[in-house]
Amino acid sequence: MSQKRIDPETQQDPDTPYYGGPAGGWGSMEGISKVMVGQPPTAAVLDTLRRQNKPNGHMCTSCAWAKPAKPHLAEFCENGAKATIWDLDRRTCDPEVFASRTVEELRELSDHELESLGRLTHPMRFDPGTRRYVETTWDEAFAAIGATLRRMDPKSVVFYTSGRASLETSFMWQLFARMYGHNNLPDSSNMCHETTSVALKKFIGSPVGTCVLEDFDHCDLMLFFGQNTGSNSPRFLHTLQQAKQRGCTIITFNPVREAGLLRFRNPQQITQMLGGSTEISDLYLQVRPGGDMAAILGLIKRVLELETAEGGILDHGFIAEHTTGYEALKAHAEATGWDEIEALSGLSRDHLREVGTAYARSKRAIAMYGMGLTQHVRGGETLGMLVNLMLLRGNLGRLGAGISPVRGHSNVQGQRTVGISEKPELVPLDEMGRMFGFTPPRETGHTTVEAAEGVIDGSVRGFLQMGGNFAISIPDSGRVKEHWTDLDLIVNVATKLNRSHLLPGRETWLLPCLVRSEEDEQVSGPQVVSIEDSLSHIYASLGRNEPAARTLLSEPAIVAGIAKATLEPNPDVPWDDWVADYSRVRACIEALWPDKFADYERRMHEPGGFYKGNAARERRWQTESGKAEFSVPDSNSGLNRPLGQGEYTLVTLRSNDQFNTTIYGFSDRLRGLSGDRMIVLMSPAEIARAGLAEGQKVRLVCAEEDGHPRGVAGLTVTAYDLPDHCVAAYYPEVNPVIPVGLHDRMSKTPAYKGVPVRLEAM
Repeated sequence: MSQKRIDPETQQDPDTPYYGGPAGGWGSMEGISKVMVGQPPTAAVLDTLRRQNKPNGHMCTSCAWAKPAKPHLAEFCENGAKATIWDLDRRTCDPEVFASRTVEELRELSDHELESLGRLTHPMRFDPGTRRYVETTWDEAFAAIGATLRRMDPKSVVFYTSGRASLETSFMWQLFARMYGHNNLPDSSNMCHETTSVALKKFIGSPVGTCVLEDFDHCDLMLFFGQNTGSNSPRFLHTLQQAKQRGCTIITFNPVREAGLLRFRNPQQITQMLGGSTEISDLYLQVRPGGDMAAILGLIKRVLELETAEGGILDHGFIAEHTTGYEALKAHAEATGWDEIEALSGLSRDHLREVGTAYARSKRAIAMYGMGLTQHVRGGETLGMLVNLMLLRGNLGRLGAGISPVRGHSNVQGQRTVGISEKPELVPLDEMGRMFGFTPPRETGHTTVEAAEGVIDGSVRGFLQMGGNFAISIPDSGRVKEHWTDLDLIVNVATKLNRSHLLPGRETWLLPCLVRSEEDEQVSGPQVVSIEDSLSHIYASLGRNEPAARTLLSEPAIVAGIAKATLEPNPDVPWDDWVADYSRVRACIEALWPDKFADYERRMHEPGGFYKGNAARERRWQTESGKAEFSVPDSNSGLNRPLGQGEYTLVTLRSNDQFNTTIYGFSDRLRGLSGDRMIVLMSPAEIARAGLAEGQKVRLVCAEEDGHPRGVAGLTVTAYDLPDHCVAAYYPEVNPVIPVGLHDRMSKTPAYKGVPVRLEAM
C-alpha cells in the first residue's frame, strides 16, 4: 500500500479538492436556496415543507429514511426540500413548448435544462412526421395504448416502476401486468438493492433489513459500508448525532471521504448553527472498491483471534441454536492470510484489527450499508460476509443490533411488499388468482438487466414506465439508446421531461401525473396514499397542494385507464371503484398480505407509521435450512477479476445536487466540486503514474472484453482523495461504459461500483 500525504487535522489529501465544512448547517440552507432561483417558494410550498414526513402531511419523494413518531420542527433535509420544490415547480412544460421544438432540438438541452422546462401538463403523443409531441386526450391515449397492447405478445412487454410510486399504484400496476400476461416487473430496486432482497433472503430469510428506529437508541457501535448519508439520506444524520452524543462509536468504510459521515451541523440547533458541529465517524477507512469483502473478513479474523486468546467473544449459544455453517467460515478465515486481506482491501491489518477489536468489545452493533456494497459482481457474497460478522456475536434479532440497508428511493422497498417483482414465487399468486378471477402467469419475468438486454436483442417490443428515466439510468445506456427507438410501444408516465422521453419508438406516449404533494381529488373526496420506508414502516401520505394543471391524472387513475382499455372486463377487478376510493385498493392489499397489513386503514395514520414485521428480527429464520446461514465466498474480492496493467476500478457517484438522474444544479458542495459533471476523479499519485495531468481530457474505456467496445470521451482529469487503482465519475454520464452483463451474480444488480476501466489521452 502506497503512502499519501494527509493533513493531520482534516485527514484529507491537501492536494485535492474537498469540503472542509460539516454536512447540514448553512451549506444546506444555501443548497436549498439555489434550487429556488427563478421560482421563489409560495406559501403553499412552505406549508408543504412544514408538514413533510409528519402525520397528516406528505411523505417525501426523495430518500426512504424513517419518519419518527415525534418529528423534529423541520422533518426534511436539503435533498428532500429540493425534491419538494422541484415537484411543485410553477413553470409548465405545456403543449406550446413541444410545438416549438422537435425531440432532436430538445435533446440539445442538458438534463437540468430539460427538467427546468417545468411540469408536464397534458397527455402527449409523438408524431413521427413532425418529430414533435402533440397534444392528445386521455381517452384517445388510453384507447390507442390498449389497442396496441392487445396486439402485442405480453411476454415482449415490460412494466417498469420508479421508486416514487405509492403502494396503491404499485399494487394496481403489478395486477395489471399479471392480468395482461407477464411478470416483467423490474423496478429501481433492481438497480441498487436487489442484492439485499436476494442475499439477505438467502442468509437470514428476510429480504429487508432487521433494524427499526429504536435500535439506534441502544447500539454502542455502528459500522458503515459504502453509503453516503450526507447526500442520500441526510435526515439520518439526526439519529447519528444523537447516537454520538450518548457515546456510540461509528466507523466508516468507503473509498470516498464523504462529508456527511465526517461532521454534521444540525440546522435545528442554534448552538450548532453558531459554529458547533458533531464529529460522526471515529475512524474513516478508505477501502478499495470491491475490497469490502476482504475488509470484513479481516474483522472476522480478528474476532476469532480474540476468541482464541481470551474466550467469551463469540455468542456460542446463539451460533449453536440459530445458525449453520460456522465451522466452514472459521476455517476460511483462518486459512486467509493478512497479506491477502491487506492487498485486496487496501487497508492495513492494524486498522482492521482495531475495528475488529472494537466490534468484539461492543455490546450491541448495527451494520449499515449502501450501494457501495451491493453494486458489485460479488455484492451478494460481500453482504453474506457482513451477515457472518453479525452472526458471530448474535447481533441479529435483539434490541440495538442488526443489519440495515439504507435505501435511497422513497417507496422502492414497499413496491416489492405489494407484488412488484419479476419472481412469481415471492408473490401470493394463488390467492391473487382466486381473488380476481384469473390465472396468473408463472414464468419468471425480466429484471432491469434482462429488460435492457431484451431492448438490445429485440425481444422486448413494448416498454411502459411508471416514472423513471430507464434508457439513461441503466448500464450500457449507449447500446440501449441505439435500440430504444426500435420499440413498437413506449408509454411514459411522468411529471417532468427527461432524456428517455426524447427517444421515441414507433408509438410513444407521454402521460403527465400528479406529484405526491398535490391534492388527489376523486369521487369519494381527497385521497390518501401510503409508502414504506427502509425500516419496514408504512405511512399515510396526504397531498394538499393545488395540482400544476387540471388536466393531470393521478397514477392510480392512469393505471386504471390503460388497464380498462387493454383487458377484458372483469367484475372482480373494479378499476373505477378503486380510483374513486383508494381505501378499496388497500383493502385488497390487506386481504392478500394479512400478516403485514392487518388494520391497514387505521394504522397507516399512526405517528411513526406501523411496522409490517420481520421474522429475522424475531429470530425466525425463513431460509432453506431454517437457520441463519454463515457463508463462504468463492473469492475474497468483490471484483469480477484482478485488475490488469493500466486498469482501474470505476466507482459511479451522485452529486449533492442530484437525485438519481434528476440534476437540480451543478454543485457537488459536499465534495468541494462544482460546475462540469464530465470529470473523472483520480488520486494525484495515480494521475502521475498514468502519465496524465490535471485538466487533461481523456476517454474512459471499459476494460471488460465482451466484443462490444464502450467508452465516454471528453472527461476532465481531476485530482481527488481516492484509494489506489480507483477512479470515480458521475452517474448517469458514464453509464455507457458499464456492461449490462457485469452484475451481481446472485441478484443481477448492475456493478455500477466495480467496473474495470482504462483511460486514454485525447
